[in-house]
Amino acid sequence: MPIQPSPTGDPAYSENLPRTPESAHAARHLASSALHVWRLDELEYAAWMVVSELMANAAMHAHQDLVRVTVTLLDPRRVRIAVVDRSRKMPERRKVDGGDEDGRGLAIVEALCDAWDVDRLPWGKRVWGELTAPEATP
Repeated sequence: MPIQPSPTGDPAYSENLPRTPESAHAARHLASSALHVWRLDELEYAAWMVVSELMANAAMHAHQDLVRVTVTLLDPRRVRIAVVDRSRKMPERRKVDGGDEDGRGLAIVEALCDAWDVDRLPWGKRVWGELTAPEATP
């Protein structure tokens, strides 16, 4: 999987994946591969959770058969994980009760990420979250 610059010029890995819950595994693998190359292994668990939640939302709400997952290195300690789909419906953070089995995805993304948001695109949206590794201790 070769590294490619993103449209902004930042190093990035990306892959088109089927819009199915099972694609979360491939998305986690993509995130792990990128983080390993960039020596940011300490972000792996959080990245897995973020990309899994974003993929689950896309699998439930997107319209086309494919979604695009991107992991971008923004600076030496910070990455952005994004899922792009062709649905214009914006995600909504839901209020959930203790017994609810779903609806917590965006709350998890918000809790793990330094920042997250949704970019409207002419044909859909990009939902992303940013993770920052702690500074190395001497």
